[in-house]
Amino acid sequence: MGTMPEGSSTAGPSSPAGPSGAAGPSSPRTLAEALRTRADDELAALLRARPDLLTPVPNDLTQLATRAGTRASVVRALERLDRFTLQTAEALAVAPDPAPYETLLALLTGDEGDLTIEAALPHAVDVLRGQALVWGGDDRLRLVRTARELLAPSPTRPSPTGLGPTVAEATAGMSPTRLQEILAAAGLPTTHDPVSAVAALTSLFTDRERMAALLDTAPPEALTVLDRLVWGPPYGEVTATPAPPVRWLRDRGLLLPASPRTVVLPREAALHLRAGRAHRAPEPVPPAVAPAAAASMTAGRPQVVDSAAAAQAYTALTTVEDLLKDWHEGGPAVMRSGGLSVRDLKRTAAALDTNEQMAGFWLELAYAAGLLASDGEADERYAPTPAYDDWLTLPAAERWAHLATAWLGATRTPGLIGSQDAKGRTLSALGPELDRSSAAEVRRRVLELLAALPSATAPAPETVLARLRWERPLRGGAAAPDTNAARNAAGTPTDLRSRIAAWTLTEAEVLGITGRGALSTHARALLGADAAASTAGVAPASRPLSDELVPPDCAELAARAAAALAPLLPEPLDHVLLQADLTAVAPGPLERPLAETLAVLADVESKGGATVYRFTPGSVRRALDAGRSASELHTFLATHSRTPVPQPLSYLIDDVARRHGHLRIGAASAYVRCDDDALLGEILADKRSQGLRLRRLAPTVLAAQADPATLLEGLRAMGYAPAAESAEGDVLITRAHARRTPPRTPPAPVPDGPPVPDGTLLGAAVKAIRAGDLASTVVRKPVPEPARNGELPRTTSAETLATVQAAAMTGAALWIGYVNADGAASQRVIAPVRVEGGFVTAYDHTADEVRTYPLHRITGVAELADDPA
Repeated sequence: MGTMPEGSSTAGPSSPAGPSGAAGPSSPRTLAEALRTRADDELAALLRARPDLLTPVPNDLTQLATRAGTRASVVRALERLDRFTLQTAEALAVAPDPAPYETLLALLTGDEGDLTIEAALPHAVDVLRGQALVWGGDDRLRLVRTARELLAPSPTRPSPTGLGPTVAEATAGMSPTRLQEILAAAGLPTTHDPVSAVAALTSLFTDRERMAALLDTAPPEALTVLDRLVWGPPYGEVTATPAPPVRWLRDRGLLLPASPRTVVLPREAALHLRAGRAHRAPEPVPPAVAPAAAASMTAGRPQVVDSAAAAQAYTALTTVEDLLKDWHEGGPAVMRSGGLSVRDLKRTAAALDTNEQMAGFWLELAYAAGLLASDGEADERYAPTPAYDDWLTLPAAERWAHLATAWLGATRTPGLIGSQDAKGRTLSALGPELDRSSAAEVRRRVLELLAALPSATAPAPETVLARLRWERPLRGGAAAPDTNAARNAAGTPTDLRSRIAAWTLTEAEVLGITGRGALSTHARALLGADAAASTAGVAPASRPLSDELVPPDCAELAARAAAALAPLLPEPLDHVLLQADLTAVAPGPLERPLAETLAVLADVESKGGATVYRFTPGSVRRALDAGRSASELHTFLATHSRTPVPQPLSYLIDDVARRHGHLRIGAASAYVRCDDDALLGEILADKRSQGLRLRRLAPTVLAAQADPATLLEGLRAMGYAPAAESAEGDVLITRAHARRTPPRTPPAPVPDGPPVPDGTLLGAAVKAIRAGDLASTVVRKPVPEPARNGELPRTTSAETLATVQAAAMTGAALWIGYVNADGAASQRVIAPVRVEGGFVTAYDHTADEVRTYPLHRITGVAELADDPA
C-alpha cells in the first residue's frame, strides 16, 4: 500500500457532528481543501493568530497549507496554546488518525466522564482548527502531520501524556512465532499471519471486559509493575533473566520489548489501566488568581493602595534623577563586550543606597526610557541623553508615566543581570544580551491578571505564576500540571516565563505600578482598564494576538495615568528649615531651582520623607567656586528658609569666603601666588607639601611640578582655600560640566516573532491568496501535450494576438504566462477588455485589478473552461 500525502484521506461515512462543528457530505482530503471552505474572516483570523504564515504572502491556499505544516511554524503555534488546548492536541496525537470527536472526548474524560471537560472541549477544538493545527469535520479530526510528530510518543522523546507506542508499533519487526506465543499465553487463538495476530492482541487490550479478566489472573507483583509504568514513562529496564512478575507480563504482551534490555507498556494496555484517560489530570479550567493572605488589609481601600503606589512612584523619580545626576559629567566606561562592569555596578548601587540587582533595574529603566545611553566616542562612556533634560522639565506625574510606559513595553530583562548565558559568560547591566522577546507580553499579562481582581486586592504570587503556566505551558517549561514542576529546591521559579512574572511583581511595586501588592488606579489607567477587564479572564489562545502585545493609544493612556497620579504626588516646596547644627531640612520635594542650588551649597546627609542637607567648608567653597559670592549665599538662605539663618552658618560662609581665593593657582606647569609672603613660607615649611615639589620663584610666587588640578586639591587637603585663575589672572568659576550623548532613540523592543498584521494588511493578503488560488485551481480547457504537467504551451505571437482579441470580443477569461521586466515568470488569469498598440488591457483576477500587459511579454495563452468571474 502506498503512502498518502499530508492531510489526504479517503471519504467515509459521517458520524454525528460534535459540538464544535459538523462534517459535510464529503470531508476535505487535505488541509488546503479545508482552508478553501473557510470564509475570508476565518482566513484573516488564522493569519492574525499565526503571523509567520504571512511573510511573504502565500501565492495560494496550497502554499499557505504547506507553510502552516512546517516545523518552525507549528512549534510557534503550539507554544501559544493554553494547557487544555495543548492537552487536546496531545490526545489527538495518540488517537487514531483520523479520529472522531467522540474518541477525542473519551480520551480526555475517561470512562467516568467529566461535564467540565465536555463543556470546554468544543472551544479547544475550535482553537486548534482555527489555527490550522487540526482540520476535518467532527467525524474525521486530523492533527497536522508535523504536530503529530512533535506530540506523539517515541523512544527518544516521551509524550507529555506518558503513553507509549501502540501494539502495532511495538511489535513491528517481531517474529511471527513470538507473536503466536504471546497470543497463546494471553488465551487467544492463534492466527495465520502477523497482521491478524497484532489485530487480535489490540482487540484484547481495548476490550474492557476481557482485559479486566486477564488482569484478574495477574500476580499482585505484576500489577505493581504496571502501576509504576501506567502514567509514564512507559519504558522500564529488565535483566537478561527477568523476575517472574515481569516474565508474566512479557509473555502475555502487556510488556513488549523495545530493545534487548528495555520493555514498554503498550498504549492500549495503558489506556485500559488509566480508565481511558490520556492525561492524569486534564485542566479544562484555568486556575484562579487568588488574593494574598494579607490582602484583607487593603481590600476595599483603594486610597491606601494609591497612596502607597504614589509614594513609590515619587521615590522612583528621585532615584532615577539621583542616578543621572551622579553621571551628569559622564558616567562609567563601556566595556569592550558592551555593558557596565561589575565594579561600576557596585559603585552605582552604593551611590543609590541599594543592592546591585535594584541598581541594575534603575539603570535598565533609564536606558529603556531613552534617558541614558553610551556617547559613542572613542573612549566610550555612559552619559545622560538630551532627552533627559527635556524629561526634567515635565511635571512629576508625566515623568512617571514616561518611565512606566517604557518599562511596560521594554524587552530588557534586568532580573538576568549577574546570571550566565549558555556559554558561561556573565550578563552585565546595559549589556547587549539582556533582551528577552517575551518580557513585554509577560509584564502586560501579569498586570492584566491583577486588574481582573477586585479593586485594592493584592494577588498571591504563586497563583499568578500558576495561571501563566496554564496559559503558556510550553513556554513556561512546565507542561505537567504540578505547580511545583518549575521550581528549584529553594522554591524559586526556574523557567524564564515564571521568573519574568516574579520580577514583574517586584518591579511594579518599586516603580509605583502597584501599592502593597495591589494594582493602583493610575496603573489601571495606564493599562486601559476597560480593555484589561474585558480580556483578563480569557485565555490568550482565544484572544487576538494584538491584544497581548500592542497597547492601544499609548500616549493617551499615559496621559490618563499621569492625570490620575498627579493629585497623589506632593507639591514641590519653595523653602527649607535651617538648623543650628549646620543642617537644613527639606520637609518635602523642593522646587527644581532651589534643589539645584542647595545641592551645590550643601551635601545630602540623609533621604526619606524629609531630606537633610549639611553645610561644610567644602560645600560652601564649592558654591563660591561656582561663582556665588558670600552676600548672594546669605540672601539665598534668608529667602528660602522658614527659620532664621543660624549664626554658625553665617560665620561659616563668611570665614570660607574670607579665605577663598587668597591663594591663586595657575599653570606654569603650576604656580601659587599670594600677596602674603609669610603664608607662602608656611606652605613651604609644611611637610605635607613635599609631594607637590614647590619652590619659591619670588617673594609672592611658588612654582610646582604638579599640574594645577593636583596642586589645587593638595592645598585644599592641607586646609587652605586656594582658587584657580586663568592665564589673564582672573579667578576661574568652576561649574559642573554637563556631558550629554548625541541624540539617541530608546532601544527598540525585540519582537516576539513576526509583527502582528493590521486589518488592512490582512484584508489585502486574503484577497491576494484567494486570487492566486483561483488562478492555480481554475478549470482549463484541454491543452496540447506539451502543456501538460501544469505548464502553459508556448504560443506564437500571432496565436497569442488572435486568442486575446477573440477573448476581448466574447468576454472570456484566459490563462496566460507572463514574464515581467525583471525576467520573473508568473501565471495569471485575465479577462481582456481592449487590445491595441501591442498591449492588452485586462482585468487581472490574480491581482484583482485592471492592468495593461505588453503582448510580447506573454509567453503562452490558453482558454479556460469556465469564466472565473
